[in-house]
Amino acid sequence: MKIAIATSTQDENSQISGQAGRAPYYQIFDESGKLLEAVKNPFMFGSGGAGFGVAKMLADKGVNLVIAGDFGPNMISALEDRSLRYEKKTGVVGEIVKQIIK
Repeated sequence: MKIAIATSTQDENSQISGQAGRAPYYQIFDESGKLLEAVKNPFMFGSGGAGFGVAKMLADKGVNLVIAGDFGPNMISALEDRSLRYEKKTGVVGEIVKQIIK
């Protein structure tokens, strides 16, 4: 299982970003909680389509679960179309990862 968390920085001590589609970064972890990569969100700026683009990017990376503070309706639809689970959470990335992998 791979977990992608929307964040404001590349640091595991970062807060979870409030907006999934426009989050500056996504940190991707494996099922043991190891950080695999921090990806700069290429859809952070621009008009429309961020949710669809992010959902595709994360699906292409093999992500199964996406965590963010909030999700827009278009991103929810795009995630569901790709059978990706999603959860709204707030807090520090490293602490949330530990909770999820328990």
